Formats: sequence, C-alpha cells, structure tokens
Amino acid sequence: MTGPRGLFVAFEGGDGAGKTTQQRLLAEHLRAEGCDDVLVTREPGDSRIGPQVRAIVLDGGELDPRAEALLFAADRADHVAHLIRPALDRGAIVLVDRYIDSSIAYQGEGRGLGRDQIAALSQFATQGLLPDLTVVLDLDEEARRERMERQGSADRIEREPGHVHERVRRAFLDLAAAAPERYLVVDAARPPQDVAADIAVAVARARPVQRNGKVVRS
Repeated sequence: MTGPRGLFVAFEGGDGAGKTTQQRLLAEHLRAEGCDDVLVTREPGDSRIGPQVRAIVLDGGELDPRAEALLFAADRADHVAHLIRPALDRGAIVLVDRYIDSSIAYQGEGRGLGRDQIAALSQFATQGLLPDLTVVLDLDEEARRERMERQGSADRIEREPGHVHERVRRAFLDLAAAAPERYLVVDAARPPQDVAADIAVAVARARPVQRNGKVVRS
C-alpha cells in the first residue's frame, strides 16, 4: 500500500550513482514550489537505531549475510514506524535515500540470499509500505568505479568487487522492469541538472491532487 495522503519517493541505485545529490535537488525544487513539509531521510541512519546499524553494517568488520540483511530490516522497520509512516499520514512528501529495493539488490542478489526471501523480509519490516515512485539511478560498472575512485573513501559494501555490483545493478533494473508504472529509470551518467529535471516531471505526475474534497493520485 502507499501513503494515505502524502507522497513517498525512494531513490535507488548503485553506489556512486548520485542518489543523495538527486534527493537534495528534488527537495530544493519542491520547497521552491511551496511544499513546506518535505522529509529528507536515508537508510540506514535516520531511524532511532540507524546510527548503530550503519556503524555495524557499513564500517564494521565482516558480517554473515543473513545478519546483515536482518540488521537492515530492523532499521527499516523502525524507520517506517516512527518516521516515514507518520510523515505520510500528515501529508508530507517523503524522500528516502535507499529503501526495500536496496536490500533485494544487495542482500538478495549481491549476497546470494535470494530476492524473494529478502522481499518477504522487507514486506514484514514495512508492513507492506511501498513507495509511490521509485527512482533508479542507473550507472554502468566502469562509470561507477571511476566515480568511487574520485570520491576516495569507501565503506565495506562499496568495496565489493565489480561483479557483485554488476549483479546489484541488474537486480535494480529487473525490479523496475517488473513494475514500470511505479518506477523511473534514469541514466545517472547524464549531467545532474538534466537528471533532476526528469525526476521532477515524474514526481509532479505522481503527486496526489484534490478532487471533490478527497486526495487521489493524478
């Protein structure tokens, strides 16, 4: 199910694809248009247990893949219950940097745990809350690697070998192809402002509108 009154947009894609940049640009665009309740958040990190989970899964030592998946799910459950769903209930626009698809792509495909198993775990963690729009920022492995080298420091997951990131990329694209009405796939190698313009158009189409006193999807 989607947010009852607000709008829920998730930014997905591989490391270095520009998710955080595009999230920021969209938030700035929406606020400039007069949207005064825009929640910008990320996973892991912004739930009550997020900082601890982030420290363990991104900056700690090696983890059993199942433990990693469960930690991400725990963070997401708390994030949805105490931040995302309340914001949607009050009519906010929620922009999240990574959500369910990242777990399916990284743990389900990249770690070999199985996409269906991770999807079921995520369904349980979120009580079925799906984004109204998922933006997949697509970047091929060579471009991803070049960006990461320019950025310098990398976390434990970002340091995975290229073939793992290729599987992750394919998983994101497969998810988008399976539900095209709920996804926007953009070429993240393009200039950031061009990418942002495409995202703004898709968000405008997805935003709820008032008809006969009721909020509906346009």
